[in-house]
Amino acid sequence: MADRIYLDHAATTPMRPEAVAAVAEGMARWANPSSPHAEGRAARAALEEARARIKAALGWDGELILTSGASEALAIGLGRAKATRRIVSAVEHDAVFRAAGADAQVLPMRDGVVDGDALADTLKRAGRPVVAIQHVNSETGGIQPVDAFAAQVRAGGGLLLSDCAQSAGKFALPDADMIVVSAHKLGGPPGIGALLVRDFAMLEPSGGQEFGYRGGTENLPGAMGFAAALEAGGIDGWATSVEQRFDFKNALYAGGELIAPGVQCSHIFAVAMDRLAAAAQLIRFDAMGFAISAGSACSSGTLKRSRALGAFGVADAVADRTVRISIGWNTMPDELDAFAAAWAKVAADAGARAA
Repeated sequence: MADRIYLDHAATTPMRPEAVAAVAEGMARWANPSSPHAEGRAARAALEEARARIKAALGWDGELILTSGASEALAIGLGRAKATRRIVSAVEHDAVFRAAGADAQVLPMRDGVVDGDALADTLKRAGRPVVAIQHVNSETGGIQPVDAFAAQVRAGGGLLLSDCAQSAGKFALPDADMIVVSAHKLGGPPGIGALLVRDFAMLEPSGGQEFGYRGGTENLPGAMGFAAALEAGGIDGWATSVEQRFDFKNALYAGGELIAPGVQCSHIFAVAMDRLAAAAQLIRFDAMGFAISAGSACSSGTLKRSRALGAFGVADAVADRTVRISIGWNTMPDELDAFAAAWAKVAADAGARAA
């Protein structure tokens, strides 16, 4: 396994050494942060210190609810927002659709971004909405101009929620009323995330821990690892530069079609190889020592066509040949070179077989 090259960081990225050390330290502080005795108070102090460090690292001056991950943060934000209806963009993660419910109104896309006219029309309808617009798409790396929609949503009497699982710790947070963050996407431990909220008054409380907005014993080791991962540095300190990552993207044009609706980030790329299905590509590259993923989601062992790619206007035949390559903090330039060479070889072989 030491010779393998991992390029599936959008799914999860390795923990940073600083985060591993912080989790180990947190595990030594085994007391329950909600207990009233001295050990519990010490654990509580460490938890609140970690919370403050996470907020500072993210540049957030509102409230922060620690959760088990992005999915739970979405469930709290969309499920308990003081709103009468839910509106979501058509390219949101499946967890957003689950949290918003079957009655959620769906915003179409236009030229790779949320259709602003459709949003305006939807906001005119009765009721106070909570609107979910992601920051970076997990399949294509497309960036949504969340800031541009903030004033529009608020003028319409709504709340804006942004899923920042793929951007937090890499870019500045957008202007939103609620923001969802996942630690394991940025080098922190799995099993912890956060819902950032401008004001707790936006949410219905549920009782329990986390200021009465989330029940369950607090994950102190996870919170400490989360904070340490953020403090270890953002995308500017990665092993690859922006220029190297975009040079790599350009190399994928050999034998492939980049799926890049709208403005593109530099760490997630979707590309459709000529003549070769995504499933076949995954098998081939895995055998060659590369870990990547498909542009379509795998559910219950059945390869399912990507809803997001369809919403972006990608034809089914292209979506079926689309894979995702995603780069992380420890990806090395020579690893990108190695995959680009392998990509060109597989694409050439597929073309030769088809000839």
